[in-house]
Amino acid sequence: MTTVPIVAVKLIALLLSLTVAYLAFYAYRRSESAPMIYVSVGFVFIGVGAICEGLILSVLEMSMFSAALVQALLVSLGMVLILRSITLGPQKEV
Repeated sequence: MTTVPIVAVKLIALLLSLTVAYLAFYAYRRSESAPMIYVSVGFVFIGVGAICEGLILSVLEMSMFSAALVQALLVSLGMVLILRSITLGPQKEV
């Protein structure tokens, strides 16, 4: 059973990551810098990964291992996208 503080902290993490994703997308639209789109999508994956474990456990009623695996994969994918944005030069296109 999830408690209110856990849900609150996960929602705060989701809101923060989506805020960063929005700001990165806004920066991409203003500057047309290709790496910013990777940052934006990466933070969306990190935000979704922050809340998916609880949703998988409560809604889909899967095992803790499966929920943790899905969360780790989503967060890792987000980190890979952010890492990709760092390695891209600002002159390269998506």
